[in-house]
Amino acid sequence: MRTTSLDLPIIDLSSPDRVSIANSIRQACTEYGFFYLVNHGVEKDSVQEVFDHSSNFFSLPLEHKMKLARKAYRGYSPLYAEKLDPTSHSKGDPKESYYIGPVKDTASVNLNQWPSQELLPNWRPTMESFYWKLFTAGKELLSLIARSLNLDEDYFKKIGAINEPAAFLRLLHYPGELSSSEEIYGASPHSDYGMVTLLVTDGVPGLQICRDKFKQPQVWEDVTHVEGAFIVNIGDMMERWTNSLYRSTLHRVMPTGKERYSAAFFLDPPSDCVVECFETCCSDSSPARFPPIRSGDYLNERFRLTYGSVADLKTPAI
Repeated sequence: MRTTSLDLPIIDLSSPDRVSIANSIRQACTEYGFFYLVNHGVEKDSVQEVFDHSSNFFSLPLEHKMKLARKAYRGYSPLYAEKLDPTSHSKGDPKESYYIGPVKDTASVNLNQWPSQELLPNWRPTMESFYWKLFTAGKELLSLIARSLNLDEDYFKKIGAINEPAAFLRLLHYPGELSSSEEIYGASPHSDYGMVTLLVTDGVPGLQICRDKFKQPQVWEDVTHVEGAFIVNIGDMMERWTNSLYRSTLHRVMPTGKERYSAAFFLDPPSDCVVECFETCCSDSSPARFPPIRSGDYLNERFRLTYGSVADLKTPAI
């Protein structure tokens, strides 16, 4: 499999020219399914603080981390717990993670698990603050994505896709050890399940995308680090909504021999939101390719294939 470098489009969230931004988003989503987001309002110090706290948690002895083992898709997942490619013969991906679900204004808020204040001081408030900063940036981005699809900027709010926070923050740690097996990835090739993902990394390389998942041999391109930028990608649910106009692109993380930290924010609709083709994305000559489906039903099935068990309706995307 060949690998080349890639420079993704850069979307400036602070630009006053919303028409130009929307046009740039449309081009990025149709050609790549990925782009950089700058001037998103999340300070560099906040990102560094989250990575510091993340490192503190993942550095704990395993027995401490397992006391917060994943329940209802909140909490800690150890190495090899996840198998993103169900067809793979590997035992799972060599990464560990920590899921944080909605932190306010939802019945499921108490499902979250938190390290004790004594063990990791200020860990919870740091993550809750970061969650809301990403949620605010994500909502602003979705208004521009709606405009890029020739919809009203408040369209996602109108259809109930963002009326209550259904986003998940996932802290990720890749130990970085190289394996002699070619089948070992940091994260196996996959597409994300939901609406959009906002990714923050510590700058260590490893993320790659494959723009044409049906082409053989596959061509993988390295996503370079842009200081201060989020990496945004379209998920499978958005691909369904847009009738495959916007790409949910195959991506993976390759071990580089260096320890790597990242934080992924999965902005998804509530479980009862119906995902059906946008009226601006289908016509008589291009009918809807996918039937309507409830968000929760769709995510549950995807999670069942990934984890081998049925999820609850308040699930995050990968």
